[in-house]
Order: sequence, then C-alpha cells, then structure tokens
Amino acid sequence: MTDSLAPIVAQHYNQIQEKGLEERKQSRIFHMRNLNNWVKSMLIKEFAEKLKEERDRDKKIVLDIGAGKGGDLLKWKKGGIDYLVCADIAETSVEQCKQRYMEMKDRHKRQRERGYCFDAEFITADCTKQRLKDLYQNPDIQFNIVSIQFAFHYCFESLAQARTMLQNVSECLKPGGYFIGTLPDAYEIMKRLEDAEDCTFGNDVYSISFPSKDIPKLFGAKYDFHLEGVVDCPEFLVYFPAFLKLAEEVDLELLYSTPFADYFDEKQKIKEGQFLLTKMQSLETYPPFLKNQVLMGCDDEYYHAKEKLKLITSDKESDKDHVGTLSQSEWEVASMYVVFAFRKKEKTVSA
Repeated sequence: MTDSLAPIVAQHYNQIQEKGLEERKQSRIFHMRNLNNWVKSMLIKEFAEKLKEERDRDKKIVLDIGAGKGGDLLKWKKGGIDYLVCADIAETSVEQCKQRYMEMKDRHKRQRERGYCFDAEFITADCTKQRLKDLYQNPDIQFNIVSIQFAFHYCFESLAQARTMLQNVSECLKPGGYFIGTLPDAYEIMKRLEDAEDCTFGNDVYSISFPSKDIPKLFGAKYDFHLEGVVDCPEFLVYFPAFLKLAEEVDLELLYSTPFADYFDEKQKIKEGQFLLTKMQSLETYPPFLKNQVLMGCDDEYYHAKEKLKLITSDKESDKDHVGTLSQSEWEVASMYVVFAFRKKEKTVSA
C-alpha cells in the first residue's frame, strides 16, 4: 500500500497565499470562483432556513469540515447559527480561518451590526484519519448541519479514510440533521477522459491527468487536478453508489444530488438567487458593459451568450441588450461538480 497523499494536499493548501479583492479580480477564473461561492451560499441558506422552519429551541450548531481559510464564515453568520466548529488538515489555513473569524467578530461588535455573531472553535486534523469527537472542546456536542465544500473527495483515497470521514460527519450529527456539500462529479470526469485522445484533458484554465484510461478502482482512483492559481494537487474520484452505501452505514439518507448546472438553473430563478448573483459578481456581463471592461476569455468563448442574446433581442417586449455569463472555459470547470444533501435518520422507537 502506498503512503497517503494527505501531507501533499495539506502542504499545497498551506502554501496558497491570501489575496485581496483587487488581485483576485485579475484572475482568469474570478467569476467562476464567485459562482462556486454563490452555489455554496444558496446551499447554506437553504438548510439554515430549514433549521429556522423547524423551530428547534436548541442552539444551531454547525461543523464545517475542510473549512480552509474561512471562506464560508460570513455565509454561516448570515445563516443565523449559534456555534461553528471549523476543521481542516492544513494548519496555516486553520490559523488564517481563526484570524478571519476574529476580525469578523470584532467588526460585528464595532459596527453594531444587527443579529448575533456565532461563537467558534478551530481544529487542525486529518478528518479522514482522526476521530473529531476526541478533539471537540465539548465531546457531547450535537450538530444540526455538517458541511463539506469541495473537500469530501479527498477521503476516497481509501475505504478506511472514507469510513472515518463519514463517521466524523454522522457521529455527532443530530437525528434529523443535515449533511451538505459539493464535490467533483466522477461520471462527468470519466466521460471527459473517455472523449480525450490521451490521459489528459482540460482547457486554458484547468487540466486533469490520469495515469491511464483503465477503469479506476472504487477507492484510490487518483488524478492530478490543476486549476488556474487555486489547485495543483492530487484528488480522488468519488464513485457515488459507494458513497451512498457508506452513508447508509452511518444512518445518512440521500435527499438529493444535483449537477451544478441544474442547481444554478433552479436557484437563479428565485429573488434571493438573482440578487446574490449580482452582488457576488458571479457572472460577467456580455457584451462588455463598460468601455474598459475586458472579457475573461477570448470572444469565441461566448457563443452561448450570443445565442441567448439573439433570443432576448427577438422578444419585442424585452429591452435587454446584455446577459450575465461565464466564458466557456470557466463553465466547463463549474459544470464538473455536483451539490448533495443528506439527512440523518431519526431514531426509531421499538414497540
């Protein structure tokens, strides 16, 4: 058995530097990353609202596995939770997450923002190998939501790691609580591999390389993933039927699994989704609205936007002459992911 690749993954994320907004705007995938953030915002909002609807008087407590540098802290604050546990394998990222939280809490206090800013704790751990219950400040803690965003696939390095990760998800999750997340779509990735001439495929913003075109094993199906300025490390395919089987073992039942494209189509129709798309700059304007606006991709990457414009302009009642979109290269990456949600089974009472 080969050594785990977890240290390589941790080192990669530890070395990524935090960048300011102006620098991030220069990124070729600025809007795509914002769209990913929008998807996470809508997912977190969906399940935070479910907690409010359930009118449970207990505190709303969340576990964020793979919390990274704390990119979702504000989303949880807006979700109105009471307590957050952030866990990640990368020590530097955890420290940055903690610092980001302290700054957010201080800003909340100084600006006398409305609502409550949740309390939090931070854990550096390999959640695919260590039992998190042994590391919580309160080992009897009960979570309403467990969230894993763009990180669950690392546990599919081995069956043992996948089982440990799902134990960590379910062990302290309340019956009726939710497990939500985002992960690469193994079926879509394999389809692209089959269509590729060799074992590598991608475009000018991402690339994926497999060791061969052989049918991958259920666990440890490694590929190397490169995404412009963000990711450059090994990942693992998640065979969804195996994921479901392991989830069932720890009393997690699937609510839904939806490709990003379908989730986007659904959520952009609601008022809050439309508002956040604009506020978060999740789409770029085509054609450019301002004279000094430069498209993220070359012009021929917007043929889909041109077709959409033709339909809009053919509608005599419409006065729109611009559309929100992504370059084709960015969309190829965004459409390679799925959103999922599970619910922990309620305890059955024997007669």
